[in-house]
Amino acid sequence: MPTISKKGQLMPQSPIRKLVPFAEEAVKKGKFIYYLNIGQPDIKTPEIALQAIKNSNIDILAYSRSEGSEVYRQKISAYYKKHDIGVNHNDIIVTTGGSEALLFAFGSIMDVDDEIIIPEPFYANYNGFSTASAVKVVPVISKIEDNFALPPIEEFEKLITSKTKAILICNPGNPTGYLYSKEEIEKLAAIVKKHDLFLIADEVYREFAYDGNTHYSIMQETELEDYAIMIDSVSKRYSMCGARIGCLVSKNKTVIQTALKFAQARLSPPTLAQIASEAALDTPQSYFDDVIEEYVERRNILISELQKIDGLKVAKPKGAFYCIVELPIKNSDNFAKWLLENFDVNGETVMVAPAGGFYSTPGVGLNQIRIAYVLNKESLIKAVNIIKEALKVYKD
Repeated sequence: MPTISKKGQLMPQSPIRKLVPFAEEAVKKGKFIYYLNIGQPDIKTPEIALQAIKNSNIDILAYSRSEGSEVYRQKISAYYKKHDIGVNHNDIIVTTGGSEALLFAFGSIMDVDDEIIIPEPFYANYNGFSTASAVKVVPVISKIEDNFALPPIEEFEKLITSKTKAILICNPGNPTGYLYSKEEIEKLAAIVKKHDLFLIADEVYREFAYDGNTHYSIMQETELEDYAIMIDSVSKRYSMCGARIGCLVSKNKTVIQTALKFAQARLSPPTLAQIASEAALDTPQSYFDDVIEEYVERRNILISELQKIDGLKVAKPKGAFYCIVELPIKNSDNFAKWLLENFDVNGETVMVAPAGGFYSTPGVGLNQIRIAYVLNKESLIKAVNIIKEALKVYKD
């Protein structure tokens, strides 16, 4: 019998999606589930984006340019300039989601067995992208006790070898909700320049910054043009996860020219989704003001309710819409399955994301879960109560 590749065997399962069969069985049994496991906002997509598709008079749904529509890229450039990020449309390659942008970045700057340093916990698919690209993730652990702040820069320095090609951050962070400060970005900028590395920043949650904090992009750092690669997406900003439109941004011309070859190999990003994404750029600021206000209220209620549970630790997010929760249990994979299979409160249960999959260090994060506060406030209160009651009776 033919065998599959070692790469295929090593490809990790999604810690978020692997529990779907258990959730489906729970629903078949009549349970109602509060889905805290996935970052699918319940916020409505801007009407202007939906209308752009409905009003489209396309006769032939043709390929777009490999780097994305020039008009769309010009509008993205104008959007960035409003955020003090000076890039032009030729510094942008439109991709099929932020995921493809990351794959293009990995493919453009790293060879087999090269290394990339990532503060963990990190977005689980970074593990998958590194496996697909045959490169090695070298983790530097951030701690819940420090609210998942940037680890000391000396810890990064210890890990740099001749194989190291880049440092990757998510800002604000998924799964931690941590928002890196300008000072932390400056420290990273200094170390990549010192060691001649790339700094990749996944900035898809840029708008989601709370408590008077502002997002500081790596693209705002002076003298970092040759080192910085920014990843972006419309998925969360406009609640358009299904559009699958993202982009790779860099002022390093060689990076863009190389990434374009990967873009050409996959032909082009989706045409209709680009039309919607271009229109979404005209979304009024009031939309974001309302969304941020809603998420701050949700975060505050969630954290307040979680802190009432004995033996539980939770980091307070400064951005995005996730938090990491440390539970008084041994294995959150088993706990998450048990919640779906064996527990409910008046016919209701919750689905959470075990946090072990957001680490690459074996055995770390096994007693943690990630919660996405993408539900309304009443639902969040009920969901946390279910977790509270579950912990009273759960046995490892």
